[in-house]
Amino acid sequence: MLKINPELLNTSDIELSAIGQKVIAGKRISLDEGVWLYDNASLPFLGTLANFVREKLNGNSAYFIKNIHIEYTNICINKCVFCSFRSKTDNDKWEMNPDEILSLVKNKVAEGIREVHIVGAIHPDKDIFFWLPILKSIKVQFPHLHIKAFTAAEIDYLISKAGLTLKEGLRLFIENGLDSIPGGGAEIFDDAIRQKLFPTKIGWQRWLEIHREAHLAGIPSNATMLYGHIETIENRIFHLDQLRTLQDETMGFNAFIPLKYKNQNNDLRGIKETSLLEDLKMYALSRIYLDNFPHIKAYWPMIGKEAAFLSLDFGADDMDGTIDNTTSIYSKAGSSELKPQMSEEEIVSHLKTYRKVPVERDGLYNVMRKWA
Repeated sequence: MLKINPELLNTSDIELSAIGQKVIAGKRISLDEGVWLYDNASLPFLGTLANFVREKLNGNSAYFIKNIHIEYTNICINKCVFCSFRSKTDNDKWEMNPDEILSLVKNKVAEGIREVHIVGAIHPDKDIFFWLPILKSIKVQFPHLHIKAFTAAEIDYLISKAGLTLKEGLRLFIENGLDSIPGGGAEIFDDAIRQKLFPTKIGWQRWLEIHREAHLAGIPSNATMLYGHIETIENRIFHLDQLRTLQDETMGFNAFIPLKYKNQNNDLRGIKETSLLEDLKMYALSRIYLDNFPHIKAYWPMIGKEAAFLSLDFGADDMDGTIDNTTSIYSKAGSSELKPQMSEEEIVSHLKTYRKVPVERDGLYNVMRKWA
């Protein structure tokens, strides 16, 4: 049984030790305790607790997948203040047609990918019936390929624009090959902040509703949180609490991904980005608080390779994937990964350096290969 080292506490407050022992005993901490822990615990203390939870759930395994992203358009009806991805002028707009999408998938399947991650902006002219034949064609040609596609905001628009109910739309997505849903579009669960930063995007209650209905329909998903802008620590823990509550109900979430706000090429650029110390605290607190989430993902195209591998000692257990330079969302926002790609060999080598057991997975965390 792990014992808390008093030298790591940096405080004589008994409450810190009590919360730590609660986590070690497998007991759930409350929202207030989560805020208190974030505000008062040192990074080594949080890392110790998070790593304990990580190892209890996943041993020393660190997962990755061979994957690509398809960002099919940057033309968007929303004008989120924090966004660096959407087109600002007619000269920087793009959208992919079905042939381009299918050609990209075909080429990358030949290179051994197992998952295609499809996300983009909310194009005003596209509905679900644009996508259904594309998804079906991918699945028919490459039945082994896991299709993870469309944020809750995209799903809401694609389905409602077609005049369908959410249940009808999800059923059609399933019938045409959709396997899971990414976690994007959650941002932060606070009405006042959403009104300031992205007033036209779906509300957080609708985001949760879409993921709930997807889970009930048999579609697993991920969850995210955008942190490091104008939110408070209380906002962050409330967000985690809402995710944990829905997971108690459905157990449909595969992973949680903390997403760091990047401040280039958007209208919030005056805000200083969070430090590496705060990023690692966010990963650790997420692992501690989300006791019913099987995985915490370090999305390295956003946080950077070095920080992502380091986060594996602060609760994260998933490095996402090889990507192969197929995403530009965070590159445009100022990520150090301007051309995000990592080979299998690079990922495995780094994981071994960090004394982790590399595990190649599929889209549902089934083990494809495990290194000794």
